[in-house]
Amino acid sequence: MIFGVLSRVARVRITVGYAFALMSVSGALVVLGPRVRERVIGLASTNLHNLARGHLATLFGSAFVADAGPIWFWLPCLVCLLALAELTWRSGRLALVFVTGHIGTTLLVAAGLTAAIEFGWLPLSISRASDVGVSYGALAVLGALTAAVARPWRPAWIGWWLPTGIVSAALGGDFTDAGHSVALVLGMLFSVWLVGPAQWNRVRYALLAVGASFGFLMLAHGEWTTLVGGAVGLVGALVAVGIARSFAMRPRPPVATPAAPEPVLNG
Repeated sequence: MIFGVLSRVARVRITVGYAFALMSVSGALVVLGPRVRERVIGLASTNLHNLARGHLATLFGSAFVADAGPIWFWLPCLVCLLALAELTWRSGRLALVFVTGHIGTTLLVAAGLTAAIEFGWLPLSISRASDVGVSYGALAVLGALTAAVARPWRPAWIGWWLPTGIVSAALGGDFTDAGHSVALVLGMLFSVWLVGPAQWNRVRYALLAVGASFGFLMLAHGEWTTLVGGAVGLVGALVAVGIARSFAMRPRPPVATPAAPEPVLNG
């Protein structure tokens, strides 16, 4: 029995190890107090101030420091999302998707903020805003799960998430909202190189339900954004399914068969 449990844990070792690291860091910051916590968040943040001073270690360390609500609420949801991806692609691909999504989105957001400051669209003070947490990597994993979805359902999946991400970026009041949408799209692009669809069962469907709900809450975390994003996502899914069906029902041109050779008569 013990070996059976250990073998199951080994299949999601990246998920378990990352969850343990997040709990350890979060618990240590609670013990050390709010002043130390604010200091650590400031040092680990991937804001323009830190990146411009060459603190590139924040690109990795920021994924282990969370400041988004109580960890007991969102960590189980994150575990479901990452465990589903790890069971589908195995540990190496999960780590690659998560790290690529986290670092890639951070750099793209930093480039966008730099341009916005240069053009005077945003104040210089935003260069010191905190930007830590798991959301970029997690949403990249969610987007990459496009490869795991069965082909008949894939248009509905994409049609739901893309409009929801666009609405969340447009209505959100923070640059991280745009970053969340960027991470989702990066994950979808990454899905082209991943194997799929997945071998689905009841456990994986349950993991998907929790993980997708968690992803939606990360994208549309406000009341107004949740309502509009959900409505637009539903419309987008229906439209995408309709377009996919119209293409599938188009008559295909007949394939020309070569004519049979005429018999040669011996005379």
